[in-house]
Amino acid sequence: MCTVCGCAEGNVSIEGQKPAVKYPYRPRRAGGHAPGHHHHHDHDHPHDHPHPHDHSHAHAQPETADSAPVQLADGSLHYGQGPAHAHAPGLSQARMVKIEQDILGKNKQYATVNRRRLAERGIFALNLVSSPGSGKTTLLTETVQRLAASTPLAVIEGDQQTAHDAERIRAAGAPAIQINTGKGCHLDAHMVGQALDALALQDDSLLLIENVGNLVCPAAFDLGEAHKVAILSVTEGEDKPLKYPDMFAAASLMVLTKTDLLPHLDFNVDACIAYARRVNPAIEVLQLSARSGEGMDAWLQWLAYGLIEARAQRAERQAQLDQLAALKAQVAALEAQLAQG
Repeated sequence: MCTVCGCAEGNVSIEGQKPAVKYPYRPRRAGGHAPGHHHHHDHDHPHDHPHPHDHSHAHAQPETADSAPVQLADGSLHYGQGPAHAHAPGLSQARMVKIEQDILGKNKQYATVNRRRLAERGIFALNLVSSPGSGKTTLLTETVQRLAASTPLAVIEGDQQTAHDAERIRAAGAPAIQINTGKGCHLDAHMVGQALDALALQDDSLLLIENVGNLVCPAAFDLGEAHKVAILSVTEGEDKPLKYPDMFAAASLMVLTKTDLLPHLDFNVDACIAYARRVNPAIEVLQLSARSGEGMDAWLQWLAYGLIEARAQRAERQAQLDQLAALKAQVAALEAQLAQG
């Protein structure tokens, strides 16, 4: 659930799991709790319901001064000026901040577990984020076709409904699992952790996570990935990094896709890159066309470097563990000698 859009009020399903529904959220009644909500707290699912219920049973109050918009000099209304940087009817900024802290804190716990699991096996995981229609799945299918014969890889697909994208990935030659988020507008670390349980991932492999098409909420949710990759097509407009700054600030790499269409568009590549670096000075940028193949080699090289780093970190960690085990064995041997007199 996120306080910006109130998502996750539908059922989440992970392909191949029985039962499929892992987040049995129920629609709310207007102004109250979900039908059948009796406030017993022996839940067997994470307590991050989509309805921010505070147990004082206080009803939502009318909009307060600190949740009202700020009117700028040009007359526009700005709802992102308060501490929550967002607005929800009936919720104060303080309450929204508390809800978001609780949700993101729980998500961070799951993400930490995912990150440790992946690191221990030398798996290089990327979280691909973008608006709908940016070309994420086309880029992934082309990547799979080029790497499947030489690099172990798998894909987690996130969408609100259908398994179309996972089917495309499997047809391209890689194992894939679909997560359908229902009304949810982003993946979270718990969903990804369950998908990791279902995928037969190889050690020292590449994991590509295609998030739900959305340039807002996925920015806040760590999945345990090594990097977020913001994908922006040249058909969308060069000012997207300024309009959606949180996403580009959270990303390590921006990939400009569909560059084969540039001759037919009024898109300023230099301005787009400058806007992205205004938001995130450290962001790397690649330009490519999955259709024509232009720029794909640079993308594959970037992936290769990430795989090398993940594998090296795993090897270093294993060497440290081996060294620790050897020291423990030496200590045990000395203790045994002392015990024998």
